[in-house]
Amino acid sequence: MTTTSSGTPRLELRGLRKYFAASGVLAVADVSLDVAPGEVVALIGENGTGKTTLMNLLFGVHAPDAGEILVDGERVEIRDQQDAIRHGLGMVHQHFELVPGFTVAQNVLLGREPRRGWFYDDAAAQRQVARLAAQTGLAIDPARLVADLPVGAQQRVEILKALAADARLLILDEPTAVLAPAEADELIAMVRSLAATGRSIVFISHKLPEVQAVADRIVVMRRGRVVADLPRGAATDAELATLMVGRDVLLVADRSERPAGADLLEVAGVAAPTSAEGGTGLRDVSFTVRSGEILGVAGVSGNGQDELVEGIAGLRPFDAGSVRLAGVDLTAASPAAVRRAGVAHIAADRMREGLNLQATLEENAVSTSYRSRRFSRGGVIRGRARRRFAEALIADYEVRGGYPTRTVGSLSGGNLQKVVIGRELSGSPRVVLANQPTRGLDVGSIEFVHRALSSARADGCGVLLVSAELDEILALSDRVVVMYGGAMLGPYDRDAVDRERLGRILAAGEDGR
Repeated sequence: MTTTSSGTPRLELRGLRKYFAASGVLAVADVSLDVAPGEVVALIGENGTGKTTLMNLLFGVHAPDAGEILVDGERVEIRDQQDAIRHGLGMVHQHFELVPGFTVAQNVLLGREPRRGWFYDDAAAQRQVARLAAQTGLAIDPARLVADLPVGAQQRVEILKALAADARLLILDEPTAVLAPAEADELIAMVRSLAATGRSIVFISHKLPEVQAVADRIVVMRRGRVVADLPRGAATDAELATLMVGRDVLLVADRSERPAGADLLEVAGVAAPTSAEGGTGLRDVSFTVRSGEILGVAGVSGNGQDELVEGIAGLRPFDAGSVRLAGVDLTAASPAAVRRAGVAHIAADRMREGLNLQATLEENAVSTSYRSRRFSRGGVIRGRARRRFAEALIADYEVRGGYPTRTVGSLSGGNLQKVVIGRELSGSPRVVLANQPTRGLDVGSIEFVHRALSSARADGCGVLLVSAELDEILALSDRVVVMYGGAMLGPYDRDAVDRERLGRILAAGEDGR
């Protein structure tokens, strides 16, 4: 591994600036920061604050309008991702870029395959990856198919890919977003181990406790600027949240005690096959959601949660079982009929399922209700009513930078989620299916989403909250169930479980208590 002379930063950014004329946004405003060899620097900030643009400047996706990039003390020009890799930079994206049908070794060495004559040398590839895994402490079987690996192991493959290209600085973008608590702890230990070998890490995350656990320094961005550069422990989580958002943030949701009402959503014995996306399917799942309660569904992603939520929403059929809402059978109902019955659906993937990114904000705002008399007459859209509704949604849900005719795909992740939640809660639903509602959001947006779900609960709505975040489940839920391998464990009263007990259930698929 290449080392630098004493005192020379591994990476130095000097006065980077990027202005997007089309949208009139100064995304990065004269940002300077450095990362030393063997140092872990956490980069935090609200959605849309410039973190992604800064990384895109570093990887050649955009060219900076001003400023310079230095690697190991030398000024470099980075025109594309290959330039970044040649200069020893590697990035592990939040959404993995792996080939499921390839082995670990084939993924790690993709584009750099060892050959014997004209042919790919699989044995040599496996030996090479095994050596790298042993050297870095990233234990994994190089012969296993990636499709057969759990999420935490797939992340190790992504990191090995970057290290195989001789990355001396790793950028980890929301690396624990889809990990179970035990896997997140393993990742943090892994990051510290890599730093001990002299590699530098930029750790991008919205989860302040893990930032405090892993980072040597914490750099806070707000509205395109660096507003703080602090050593670990110099600020509390609450103080970091205030720096990020510019105001005080409620980090723990207010879960006021109140009695739940009658059973509202009744799911009995539902089953579903393994999904094409790699989910485990469902096995004889039964539960109820009462009016005025939040039922939290904990579990690592891929254990049947998506099949469950999409089946209730009418988006995929169940093989067996039934779904009833206030006594009305919705088992085989269409998505439109489910919505008419009073079920709102906050999809897990707002980018692909929750919104049409090429459509305007006002088109997305009425996309689930445009046939109603409120927005159409005689099959003709009432443009003025649609515009007024979009304007009210923007104001009520604080959609920053939003206006009705703006293409929704240009908004940040937090503001995209506000559009989804504003649309779904606007019709006074009886049940809300909230699937990973805060995934990838900053602390300010998370606070907003929690308030919205708590308000729906207070209005007598039943909420099915699916989340991989145990802290979120425990903060909001009245009762908790756990999904594991397509089966459901529980329910547990909220006061009968804590983070440690839920973590054990998640890991073992049974309650060992």
